[in-house]
Amino acid sequence: METAVRGKIAVVTGASRGIGKAIALGFAREGAAVVVAARSESARDERLPGSIHETVAEIEKHGGQGLAVRCDVTDEAGVTAMVETALETYGRIDVLVNNAAIDFPFPVTEMPLKRWELVMRVNTTGPFLCSKAVLPAMIAQGRGSIINISSQAATERGSGTVGYSAVYAASKAALDRFTWALAAEVGKHNIAVNALKPAGVVDTEGMRLWVPQEERQGWTSPAAMVTCAVFLAKQDAGGVTGTVAVDDEYICWHGLKVSEDT
Repeated sequence: METAVRGKIAVVTGASRGIGKAIALGFAREGAAVVVAARSESARDERLPGSIHETVAEIEKHGGQGLAVRCDVTDEAGVTAMVETALETYGRIDVLVNNAAIDFPFPVTEMPLKRWELVMRVNTTGPFLCSKAVLPAMIAQGRGSIINISSQAATERGSGTVGYSAVYAASKAALDRFTWALAAEVGKHNIAVNALKPAGVVDTEGMRLWVPQEERQGWTSPAAMVTCAVFLAKQDAGGVTGTVAVDDEYICWHGLKVSEDT
């Protein structure tokens, strides 16, 4: 297992805002070159700011290296093109963070089929397509790390910490199972696969869009998630792999130190 992220090439999906953007910035601060992959090339809703170009601009402002690539993770051709662009630019891919995710917090009786199918495609099929696309390069180079951003919605019973939908919970449960299975499948190629979940509700643009101000007590910054993502980016099959855990657990188990500047 390597001990540094510096010099690595990382792809982060859903990195135009929220946890994905925070992880992309965290990787860049650690010296990685970051492929910022998401659909948002410009902010289409003032309530949901952020774009791939804004994330890259912020990376470069702080002396980092980033590449903005528009990508719909549900489109196989688009995912393939994004990975090809990353390989043409940097020559390899060391880390993939499957962060892109959506939810429509409606009860099952009010959930249109097209919404159910879209959540499953983004949250479950997306990580499959992105992992499938980067694996040939990781296998060829003999190492890599795939980090799936999951949620406690996968295992919470009852209402949970926020009002997630049944389809969101189902998609994240599937992602956890995918993590275990893929780790077993690619371990022989020295590739680590882990899932990372926030222990609490992370304050992001997307969460603010759905949750009223008066219900946001106790929300946290993405700092713990960034610290854990940096740690997991250093892993290969000889280190931590096949683990599905919340940020607090990784921090406790591995003695990680969280800074709000991380």
